[in-house]
Amino acid sequence: MSSQWHNFQQNLGEWRGSFATLDAAGQMLEVSPSILTLEAGEEGRLVRFGLRRWPSTTPVAPGGGPGAEAAPPTRDIQQDYRSLGRQVVFFAPGTFCKGSLQVAPNTAFGGEFGFIGADRRHRLVVLYSEPGCFDHLVLIREFRAGSGAQEFPATTLEQLAGSWEGEESTISADWPEPEVRPCQLELAPAELQELRLLPDGGFCRLPAQVSHREAFTVEGGWLTAPDRMERLIRRYDATGAWQSATHQMFTRRAF
Repeated sequence: MSSQWHNFQQNLGEWRGSFATLDAAGQMLEVSPSILTLEAGEEGRLVRFGLRRWPSTTPVAPGGGPGAEAAPPTRDIQQDYRSLGRQVVFFAPGTFCKGSLQVAPNTAFGGEFGFIGADRRHRLVVLYSEPGCFDHLVLIREFRAGSGAQEFPATTLEQLAGSWEGEESTISADWPEPEVRPCQLELAPAELQELRLLPDGGFCRLPAQVSHREAFTVEGGWLTAPDRMERLIRRYDATGAWQSATHQMFTRRAF
């Protein structure tokens, strides 16, 4: 069974893309070009993280990142990783999710769903206000530098509708080995109406309100082909404590 650290390293490389802020109604407010790097250090267990971001007025170049004439970045973050905290879970392909470990009164709540595949990363950050109301999303579309990878079309309900089957891996809060098993999904009209559709093949299912008094789940998804879909699900119990995270990989069921 692969380790969390090994799974994390599936994300190594230089990723050029953008951070797009969407309000609660799904309206895109701004798009900020970005370059993110994850490099293995020379000494043992070390990964160096770097993130540069430019103002939303900077053009986004083809394949992501800022245009050739971009000014110096307005944000430049550097960090070294030698371990991973409990708030983040990495699955075998490098796909991950992270977020608050506990919902608490008068405290902002959030989570991130990160998908990776074919020189692409698709990430979604979900943010709630201190009273627990859904506030806004940040959609991060990234492309491996020099790969020529392309963005996927925006998702439609027709693409998601129907029967799916595949495999899921679940990691619980007490960190046992991942539980892997077959899974099936039927997306009927009622379930489809609960989804928020996003650019680049993305979608999500979010509660309007989160609380430390009621169990809930937060979900992100990525459609990378008409017959291939992934989901990440993060679950919280009735005390607001994080319980488990699941990664599902589906293909459309053949009849």
